[in-house]
Amino acid sequence: MNMDVTAPPTAALGMRRDCLAEHHQALARQLDDSELHWWRQAQEQLARQPDANTASLLSGQCKRHLRDRALPDSHWNLIQLARALLLAQVLEQSSEGGQLSLLRQLFLWGDDQEKIAVLKAFDWLDSQGHCVELALQAGRTSNSQVFAALALDTPYPSRHYPERAFHQLVLKALGMGLDVRRLTGLSQRHSLTLNQLALDLLEEQLAAHRAVSVGLPLAIAFDRLSPEQRQRLTALDQQQRLPPEWRAHLN
Repeated sequence: MNMDVTAPPTAALGMRRDCLAEHHQALARQLDDSELHWWRQAQEQLARQPDANTASLLSGQCKRHLRDRALPDSHWNLIQLARALLLAQVLEQSSEGGQLSLLRQLFLWGDDQEKIAVLKAFDWLDSQGHCVELALQAGRTSNSQVFAALALDTPYPSRHYPERAFHQLVLKALGMGLDVRRLTGLSQRHSLTLNQLALDLLEEQLAAHRAVSVGLPLAIAFDRLSPEQRQRLTALDQQQRLPPEWRAHLN
């Protein structure tokens, strides 16, 4: 796990070539003749002019030339994937020392849908975790769709986030009502500290008479509760404040 969240702007991203090849093949299989013709033209144009302006222009054109639909056996839709692959192409053609600054520039230029495509692609664009600082900035969004692209169905946060940042990601996902079953690597990040934060959130929601987050038990390692943490849950149960479905975890 890369604990350095201030990677130098000249750091090479270390793109996952195998993932890129698989995604290119998956996209091509879904395109009809007209879409495939435009897609090839777009790739050729970007090869001739591999810069931020061209990549941004072609990203905006995707929604005019491609019919959006969910891709089978995937958490991507077609336009998201096309945008991510155009981004990957311009990054591949740029100098390794300029990749991180170019990615930041294109992310900041993008609208919410383009930001979603970038965030979903972080794991195969950046195997070294150099984009953690950008990811943390993106995670401050109040847009649940943008945040979900960063938090769900991707191993990037679990692989690269420092402990505190990962805990904040989990708590925000719970607060937004996202399905934390899709938060990759959550069980590997279980800890006494995360237990404590989850129990604090539980008591906060109970005190405010709010519904307890459905996925909150998934943030807790019940087999690793400290004696004090187990006593907190037992006391809530005895006060008949603990949600009934939680009681099985106390046995």
